[in-house]
Order: sequence, then structure tokens, then C-alpha cells
Amino acid sequence: MATTVWKGHLTFGLVSFPVRLYSAARGESISFNQLHKADGSRVKQMIYCAAEDRPIPRSEIVKGYEYEKDRYVVIEDEEIKKVAPATAKVMEIQEFVKSDQVDPIFLETSYYMAPDEAGEKPYALLFDALKKTGYVGVAKIAMHNREHVVILRPGQNGVLMHTMYYSHEIRKVDEFRTDLSLVKEKELALATSLIEALAADFEPEKYKDDYRDNLLKMIEAKKQGEEVVATPEPKESKVVDIMEALKASLAAAKKPAASAKTSEPAAEEARPQKRRARG
Repeated sequence: MATTVWKGHLTFGLVSFPVRLYSAARGESISFNQLHKADGSRVKQMIYCAAEDRPIPRSEIVKGYEYEKDRYVVIEDEEIKKVAPATAKVMEIQEFVKSDQVDPIFLETSYYMAPDEAGEKPYALLFDALKKTGYVGVAKIAMHNREHVVILRPGQNGVLMHTMYYSHEIRKVDEFRTDLSLVKEKELALATSLIEALAADFEPEKYKDDYRDNLLKMIEAKKQGEEVVATPEPKESKVVDIMEALKASLAAAKKPAASAKTSEPAAEEARPQKRRARG
């Protein structure tokens, strides 16, 4: 079972029940250690006190907030716990909003929310109600030394929770605009056809991290003393005529389907000829 990252009660109206949160996803990457180039030995980082001109153990470290240049107020862990808001233990749904009103740019980190003991029935009721109404819950929760606004939405088998960026954390880029007057009807029709030709069902398992795979292959090759083979450089082509580029792209997208269809009648025509030859 995954490690619990938060445990408490979820409330909406007068309904309250215990829940737990688990991390829903975790990014994977290749990590490297720092080595001394001369002898290949591992380099260790040292915690150093500049005032006393000596290394110090982690047991002598405390938290400090810099309120002026080089002036700090020391904060103890117990003091942080004392001022934690009620949302550190109780997640209260503030309101329900239509799911299509939530711009995905606001979503930050995903969690699975599961019912704790005696919470199965109200949890199932909330899950089913969210699925059938098309609403998501907006709640507040405090964890990891921060209070978050979160979205509660129905997943395939249960309720998912997403922490949200606050509105002031979203970068407002004034120059990020799209001039739709540049689009011509014929170009839009071709672009739409190309999108439809490349359309498919979303299957996340078919997408792979090629960069990570290439790194692992390179590491294995170096372990075996083999030469590292460079990835072929991608060919860059300048788009001179967007209409011609769209037509060529659409033709390339349709080729596999077209060849499969034309091969079937050809096979059907061949069979009667063979039968006639036998007669």
C-alpha cells in the first residue's frame, strides 16, 4: 500500500467522514552522483558554518526566516505546528463548480483520496454524486507547511484530489495572444482534416520517455565498454507554403489507411481469376 501523505476528515455541509491521501503520480528521471574527475571517488557535500569557520552536524541546524538582510528569526517545528490552521486536520469543501470551468493550468499535484474506516458509505455517495452532476468540489487543506486550495473530482474508481496554484501564482503573459485573422478558411479546413486523420483514443501507456530510455542504453553500453552511438539529428524543413505543407501532411496521414483498403479489393479480384483458371 502507498504511504499516506495526509490523514483527516472531509466535510461538506453537515456530512463528515475520515479520509486518507496518497500520491497519485511520481516523476522518474535518471540521477547522477558527483565524482572527483581525477580518481572517480564520490564527492560529499559538507554543511559549513561561515561564522565559526568549521563544518557542523545536521543536529545543530534550525529553521530561520530572513526578515532583513542577514537578520533572522529562529522558528521551531513545534511552533509551526501550533499555528497550523484547522485545515491541517479537516478538509472542508467550500463549494461545487462545473468541471469544465476549471482551467487545467491551475492544477498542480495529484493525489488519490480513499475513505478511512467507517467512511466508505459517505465517500461512495460523494463519488457517485460528482460523477452524475458533472461538478467538482473546491476545498482547502493544509499539508507540507502550506494551505492549499484543492479540486476534488471523480476518477474512474474513486475521488481524485488536485492541489491548485493560486491565481497570483499563474503568470499572466500579456503578449500571449493569438491573431485569428491570420487564419484562412481553406487552411482551417485542411488543418481540421489533418487533426481528424491523426485522431486516436487516449492510451497513456503507449507514450514512452525516449530520453530516459536512451540514457539507460548509454549507461549499459558504457558498463560493457562499448562505444556510445549518437542519436540521429532530426531533419528540419522550413515551411514555405502552409497550404502545401498541410496537403502533404494530410496525404501522408491517409496513406496507410488508403493502402489497406485498396489491397482488399485486389485480393478479392484475384480469387475468381484463380477459380476460372482451374476450370
